[in-house]
Amino acid sequence: MQTRKLFVSALIALAWAAPAAAGTFDGGIPAYWECRGSCGTSGANGVVPLAPGGGSAYGWISTYGSTVSAALPGVGSGGEDVNGSTLHSVSFDAGAGSLLDFRFNYVSTDGAGFADYAWARLLDQDNAQVAMLFTARTNSAGNAVPGFELPAPQATLTPFPVPIVEGQTDWAPLGPDADECYDTGCGATGWVRARYTIASAGTYRLEFGVTNWEDADFDSGLAFDAITVGGAPLPIPEPGQYAMLLAGLAALTVLKRRAR
Repeated sequence: MQTRKLFVSALIALAWAAPAAAGTFDGGIPAYWECRGSCGTSGANGVVPLAPGGGSAYGWISTYGSTVSAALPGVGSGGEDVNGSTLHSVSFDAGAGSLLDFRFNYVSTDGAGFADYAWARLLDQDNAQVAMLFTARTNSAGNAVPGFELPAPQATLTPFPVPIVEGQTDWAPLGPDADECYDTGCGATGWVRARYTIASAGTYRLEFGVTNWEDADFDSGLAFDAITVGGAPLPIPEPGQYAMLLAGLAALTVLKRRAR
């Protein structure tokens, strides 16, 4: 029995082993992450270079190409979301006091009264919100982070507050509107660092989201990378390793039946 327990533990450790660097998206969107809308990965492109501390590619979500709704509940006044995208990570375990650390970059071609926005949240294993990590929003008269009329960020952001660099919109995930700008307020934030100390031990997920506000003309997107928890890269289950885990558990079932 002890040998079997050790075998199972070894298989689980292998299947959920962390990569050597914080390049979560070097091989594309990791297996078992959940995308609604338009999601992808990219190397340095246009106004979005590689993330400091990240890998050879970053993850992104965009309103361009999305036909689904994605928005924060109860947000905003005098308007509504039209379409958007979300990306959820696989579940990961974190001990009490673990530091969640990552980078994000908000890019928008929409300005003036069309206040597109993006966010990241920490969720528990039941998908209930644990923390609103950050909000970013198109703003023609102020900073993009924190997003106006949005919940305040609970992560420590560097720099903070974050103005938008006007006119910096040339980024392929924004589609044909890339390198365009509707009125004032569009541009890019550049890479911002977010750090949040997880208070209680548990199982968590990350949610990244972006919303097209008021109309579907012009688009906005969010890039992210360099994700670590407790100083280690976010675990990435490889499909082959996951299959190995299932095969190992099946083999144990066979051994157990033969031993009867």
